[in-house]
Amino acid sequence: MTDTVVEQAAAVLHSTEAGVLTITINRPEAANALRPEDRDTLIGLFREADGDREVRVVVLRANGRIFCAGADVVRLAAGHSANVKRATDPMRTIMQGAQQLVASILDCSKPVVAVVHGGAAGIGAHLAYAADLVVAAEDAYFAEAFVKRGLVMDGGGAYLLPRRIGMQAAKEMAFFGDKLPAREAHRLGLVNRCVPAEEVDAVVEDLVVRLAAAPTTAIGLTKRLLNDAPDTDRAGSFVAEAMAQEIQSYSEDAKEGVRAFVEKRPADFVGW
Repeated sequence: MTDTVVEQAAAVLHSTEAGVLTITINRPEAANALRPEDRDTLIGLFREADGDREVRVVVLRANGRIFCAGADVVRLAAGHSANVKRATDPMRTIMQGAQQLVASILDCSKPVVAVVHGGAAGIGAHLAYAADLVVAAEDAYFAEAFVKRGLVMDGGGAYLLPRRIGMQAAKEMAFFGDKLPAREAHRLGLVNRCVPAEEVDAVVEDLVVRLAAAPTTAIGLTKRLLNDAPDTDRAGSFVAEAMAQEIQSYSEDAKEGVRAFVEKRPADFVGW
């Protein structure tokens, strides 16, 4: 990735600077609703970031008043009226689309910071749930809007939400589709920081600078351990932890960390 801004079909922007990949959803006129092509662009960027040594942290944000209103319902409605469904077609679409988008964030070995303002609904909310850290403006809210459209939640929502806020709170959000204000989301642990809109950029900058200077592969391995932990028994978790520890012990950052400790100086991590 280069250190220049690149436009992807005018709907998704990205730039890499000083180890920070910033991805910006750029459809403010449509409340940043995601079309299939926008979703696929995001998947490609997260997958590319996973293997790009220059990228040490990913920031996901959006232009306009709304973070992301979810999937583009207008496009979905047009597709429903024009197509004859066959058994398993909708299932395949979800598994290869929205679920892959959420997986690309969860599986990205770099820490992902979501910056949420205004509404985050449906798959837009799930983008934030999948991120490693979430900074929300006080005007932000999260909503599982599927029930209001007569739909079942998708895009990994049923997997992510109870793991973030607990089963009963997740069911209430899913059954009623009510908005969860950012302050309440912060209280429930869904959001790391909830601050006035004018303070968001400064808070994000502080987190991102620290992450960009951190031992990136150590964070990536730790991210995988933590993401897998709810679905792993103690024996499996302990084995995975030991393997991750061994893998990281061969890294340049592990060597630098030990040297810095012995020499009583700050570590200068290179990210691998």
